[in-house]
Amino acid sequence: MIQEVRERPLLMRELLGESLRELRTSESLTLREVSGRARVSLGYLSEIERGQKEASSELLNAICGALDVPLSALLRRVSDKIDAHAGVTQLPLRSPRVAAA
Repeated sequence: MIQEVRERPLLMRELLGESLRELRTSESLTLREVSGRARVSLGYLSEIERGQKEASSELLNAICGALDVPLSALLRRVSDKIDAHAGVTQLPLRSPRVAAA
């Protein structure tokens, strides 16, 4: 009997956490250092990095500030991970539609 194996869906919180951890470790910063700078509890930051908790936009801004990384760079990194998972090399950008007057 052949069972279909379904791929687990991508979760944004996991990709964000993974990316935050990569950025933190690339700067040789500890969770304690980043949590102090961002004014977020060590345990909560750890849960965010492990993809167990959703971070609000305010919290993401604070963490990015603590890492000295623009939020846009973090989101770009997450977007690249999504594209890599989907096998996308480059998505075409659409021009905004202009309403006819």
